[in-house]
Amino acid sequence: MPSKIPDVVAPGTLAHREQPVLPAPGGLVIRPWRPTDALSVYEAFQDPALQRWHARVADSESEARGWIEEWRAAWAGERDAYWAIADAGTDALVGRIALRLIVLADGQAEVAYWTVPAARGRGVATSAVETLSRWAFEEVGLHRLELTHATANEASCRVATKSGFPAEGTKRSAVLHEDGWHDMHLHARIAGPGVEG
Repeated sequence: MPSKIPDVVAPGTLAHREQPVLPAPGGLVIRPWRPTDALSVYEAFQDPALQRWHARVADSESEARGWIEEWRAAWAGERDAYWAIADAGTDALVGRIALRLIVLADGQAEVAYWTVPAARGRGVATSAVETLSRWAFEEVGLHRLELTHATANEASCRVATKSGFPAEGTKRSAVLHEDGWHDMHLHARIAGPGVEG
């Protein structure tokens, strides 16, 4: 059955181009993952604060390498897109940022991120979220980006707000963490001039 509404973003918009490298303020670069990042990913996931908000754990460098292979392959499928956040001068890994649950036809995706302990409190996540959001709106043509985090994760709430993602509400008992079900704050940012966020 034909649709009366055209796709917001055409299929193939991501898959038909190389995953970009995006310079970000604060001496950062958002770049595709490399197999050599595996040790840094494994070390990042040993951090109890990062583990608190993630369902997965990395038991070995080899397992982290497998994740990186999945993250690299996701680009061609246009459902998820993952980048490393690195120091532009040293190339040291400082975090991860992603567009998840991409629906090109609807022009929507979810922004997700984490940072290593040494990068926290320096504006790394905010810089990366702002940079990736701008690219997603201006270069890809997405219309709406969502960002969710556990209501107890106050640091993530600050990143969302500083990045221009106003809060829209609370999704009750929405995500199961190791310590039980968590309510999630929903933030969103919309493309277009004169629109909040």
